[in-house]
Amino acid sequence: MVERPGKLPGHRPGDRPRRRLIRSVAARRLLGATLALLALLAPTVPAAALPVGSSRPVVAVAQGGVRGQDRDGAQEFLGVPYAAPPVGAARLRAPGAAPRWSGVREAVRQAPACLQFSPFGLRDPAAADEDCLYLDVYRPRDARPGARLPVILWMHGGAYSQGTGTQFGGRTTAGLTQSVVVSINYRLGQLGYLGLPELGAENVHRSGSFGLMDQIAALRWTRENIGAFGGNPENVTISGQSAGSGSVCALLAAPSAAGLFHRAVLQSGPCSLPGTPDAARAEAQAREFAVAVGCTEAARIARCLRAASGAAMVEAARTLPTSGPASGDGLLPIAPARAIGSGAWNKVPVLIGSTRSEARFFVALTQPHLTAEQYAAQVLARYGAAGPEVLARYPVADHGSPYLALSAVMTDSTFACHTAWTAGRFAAHVPTYAYEFDDPNSPTLAGAQVPGLDQSNSHSAELAYLHDFTMGDRPLSPDQVALATGMKRYWGAFARFGAPFVPGSAVWPRAGATPGGASVLTLTPGATGTSTSFEADHQCAFWATQPPRSL
Repeated sequence: MVERPGKLPGHRPGDRPRRRLIRSVAARRLLGATLALLALLAPTVPAAALPVGSSRPVVAVAQGGVRGQDRDGAQEFLGVPYAAPPVGAARLRAPGAAPRWSGVREAVRQAPACLQFSPFGLRDPAAADEDCLYLDVYRPRDARPGARLPVILWMHGGAYSQGTGTQFGGRTTAGLTQSVVVSINYRLGQLGYLGLPELGAENVHRSGSFGLMDQIAALRWTRENIGAFGGNPENVTISGQSAGSGSVCALLAAPSAAGLFHRAVLQSGPCSLPGTPDAARAEAQAREFAVAVGCTEAARIARCLRAASGAAMVEAARTLPTSGPASGDGLLPIAPARAIGSGAWNKVPVLIGSTRSEARFFVALTQPHLTAEQYAAQVLARYGAAGPEVLARYPVADHGSPYLALSAVMTDSTFACHTAWTAGRFAAHVPTYAYEFDDPNSPTLAGAQVPGLDQSNSHSAELAYLHDFTMGDRPLSPDQVALATGMKRYWGAFARFGAPFVPGSAVWPRAGATPGGASVLTLTPGATGTSTSFEADHQCAFWATQPPRSL
């Protein structure tokens, strides 16, 4: 059946007997009408290409038809283009309109990841390509146009340099929460973020943040097309983790994203964490990168970068990684932290949080066998005059090892307290809900486990609980599956109502609504509940006296 947006005559949400009657009486009439409508969108649609009598779903989007499949209690439409391929002359330019096609496009295979600028992040490093601006859509099996289900658009993390939306399946969330889930790719590394004025002069924003432009293009595609999948274009939640959360921050501050979304979820990427370069810094970094690629002639720099091999760009980025979207241009006039602090941002309800021990991930990958002497030396070098007090507050004896002590220092001073501070800024303007993920037996990312180290609750630990995630190092236990189900229901309720209220589950109070301490929902197997000790647990009063530092 080809589906188009709009209600069937006499249809009421949830009125399944009525809907079945309409289909049984008028199936041929509806099929003929929808085929005609599809022909208007994509002339020369051959009738033979349409799955008449087939149970596989077909949806008509602006570019043509897409044929998905049933899987695990939901329906999925994979590898759907939302913008033109950013290759050749389109490299390092604003995304163009997605191409149209005739007939019905098969949508049962995921598209390649965008070119990876970091060696970690894919099980198959070869499964990447510059032609990568695609998205996957997941919906409940019985979803139809006019259902107006809440929409969750997911942006993956990876330091703006690696990762892919294809690792984050949405089948379980779609079926469990009656939502439509969209997971996107966006350009990475210097193909996505390169602040050269010569490139910015070629677009209306005068910006080199092409990855952010991709995300806005995906939101516009969603607004135009998600109704055909049963989603509500007037109820879109943007959601992301790590750099994906940083992207949410940028969208909250980007004037051109206003009205494209209605709620925001930030996981392990607080907006106040340092990292948004201004235009001058972004340009300096971009010129250094261009020289490393071999593009030294100013008058030909754009042409040279478009002609450079992807391998050469990846090699240059090994020592010159991107800093992500820059502020100070028409796309992102003000850095997200400043915009939110000033009240000049796209105000929507917010759900925000972090994991209990974020920095274990980074310390394990960089210095897993840290000695007590090295720990003390690093703290003293990093914090200067405050170093002795940091060591007194985080003694190795209290944490069990130098690795765990440094992880606690880095977690508290960056992710944890910045999450609390960002939540406080949001709460002054909009309904805000804060969480901390705390499963002492959580899995970590595949390929990131260091033998002998406790990496539970580290950065990215919650991903396996919220998605059909393909990068976990082991399956969840039954208790963890129960926690994962509860988390999906909270996130789904937030997407539906703007508040994570789930009957029969622990009440999640608004941040700032409880006197005597910020309210945070602690997500723990068998013990999820409210805490007011988050800031004390992470020593945020002390860290507020220290200058901000990134990891």
